[in-house]
Amino acid sequence: MKTAVRQPLRILVLGAGVAGISIARGLLRDGHDVAVFERRPDTRPGGGAVTIWPNGSTVLEQLRVDMDGAGQLLSTVRIATSTGRELVNIDVTAIVDRLGGAVRMVPRRVLLERLMEGFPADRIRCNSRVARAVGTRDGVRLEFGDGSYAEGDLLIGADGLHSMVRDIAGAKPAKPTGWCSWQGLITLPHIADKGGAVQIVGEHGNLGLWPAGGSDLQWWFDLPWSPGFVRPEHPIDMIRSNFAGWSDLVDQVLAALTDDDLGPSPFPHFRHPIPRSPRRGSVTLVGDAAHTMPPILAQGTNQALLDTMVLCKALSDLRKEPNDSNGDLSSALRWYEKTRRRRLTAVSWVTSRQMSQSESVLKPAAMISDSFGTWAMMTFLRSISHRRISAEVDRDLSSGFVRR
Repeated sequence: MKTAVRQPLRILVLGAGVAGISIARGLLRDGHDVAVFERRPDTRPGGGAVTIWPNGSTVLEQLRVDMDGAGQLLSTVRIATSTGRELVNIDVTAIVDRLGGAVRMVPRRVLLERLMEGFPADRIRCNSRVARAVGTRDGVRLEFGDGSYAEGDLLIGADGLHSMVRDIAGAKPAKPTGWCSWQGLITLPHIADKGGAVQIVGEHGNLGLWPAGGSDLQWWFDLPWSPGFVRPEHPIDMIRSNFAGWSDLVDQVLAALTDDDLGPSPFPHFRHPIPRSPRRGSVTLVGDAAHTMPPILAQGTNQALLDTMVLCKALSDLRKEPNDSNGDLSSALRWYEKTRRRRLTAVSWVTSRQMSQSESVLKPAAMISDSFGTWAMMTFLRSISHRRISAEVDRDLSSGFVRR
């Protein structure tokens, strides 16, 4: 008797940003049939730079993404108040020595370029505007505005904050936190400490200046925001009035910035409720589509990469069989979502705590030693480390939990 051949899963990924390309790269590596759809005319990303912590760095290594020379390796994060009071210096080098993996600030365009190296271009279709998604007996069908369509066993939403796939899955929309970031990359002729990141906390706002490689510096200024916000005619004047005098480097950046540099800003901070999906269905989410969170601890990209690791493991031994009811696939997706939700709920809550405080409230923080501050950051990163999450995933897989 001839045995039916098990086929690789046909997987549709909506969104060609960091989350979409990373999950597509991992699933292609594992032998699945993957197609990526992007509504923009190309895959060039917007935005400034992102921080890759050890958890994200380890996933990039697993995906065989060469990050050598990309961005700027960080050695310290210095946190101070707007009046010049030192709060804590976090020893990033000690964290790297303990947890493994590099910590680097990388322009988003550079990270995506590295992810795209070796990625088959024919797997990406730009100018793909989805009109609707329809569940079928065998999976899902995407119908596009030009009348074309694509069918697959699984749809992965990697389409960001305002995700269409999130709406399809019935997940609740993101909620604003009441803050926003004015941010971007600037080129400075001289950066004194290229391995040192700076965060400054004030009474009504905070800022960050993080070297991103070469003469690039990622800057951001966080201020309160509400849906009724009216953009000033000259936003640079507003930014200068709030942050001038906080440090010499801050004043240097403020002097170089123009209204044009602030053009894409502000970026309101949102927090997604971590969704609980229905028990069945061939749709899931990764990255900001699943768990948009404020950039306070720079975890967004890293958590998207961890999504890739867990989802790839969940689908690692799944193949399509003739007349399969997709029951195993649905179980694997729900397990992936439950596994990620356990970690992400706590991370999302922590990142939603705004740092801005009065000087009197922050004064006791100056009594914290640098070693304790480094330990606290290391403890947080260890709790969401690739090693710990991977061990939990492997334990569940070995016990057959995914198939229950």
